[in-house]
Amino acid sequence: MNDFNSDVSAAIGDNVTIGPTLTLSDLVDGVRRHYDDGCFACGRANPSGLRIDDFREIPGGVAAGFVPGPLHRGTFGVLHGGLAATALDEIMAWAGIILAGVLCVTANLELRFRQPVPVGKPLGLSAWLGDRSGRRLRITGELATDAGPAVEATGLYVVAHQVSDLLQP
Repeated sequence: MNDFNSDVSAAIGDNVTIGPTLTLSDLVDGVRRHYDDGCFACGRANPSGLRIDDFREIPGGVAAGFVPGPLHRGTFGVLHGGLAATALDEIMAWAGIILAGVLCVTANLELRFRQPVPVGKPLGLSAWLGDRSGRRLRITGELATDAGPAVEATGLYVVAHQVSDLLQP
């Protein structure tokens, strides 16, 4: 474990300090800026994207939220299943960024749909790190509505970069 990983505090929200001076907010903004804030899932500059935001630490994991719009629907008033997968893949990748200090890419993603996911209402995303073996991370995730868990995910992710390398000036 490098110094970046060991410096992540257990506090919740924007008060989390990563390294000597980097807050969780700074980390999220720095990663977004590295990719021109155009990511379909979390980019604020992508007009048709999901705009996942409000990243925060929760006990043992990370969480965020978003409100899917009418353009994100599949059938009548329901989030497209592929976009539910996109949202879960995103929060699971952010778990690697926030909790392990690594940017990882998806090797395998398995979903279990438990209930329809409405558009136009706030949705919650959560993810937790599991086992790590070399460059491989097991990560689990959940997409929840106000009625409870709607989609569950498990995935295998492969480390592509250290986040600290991406944020170098």
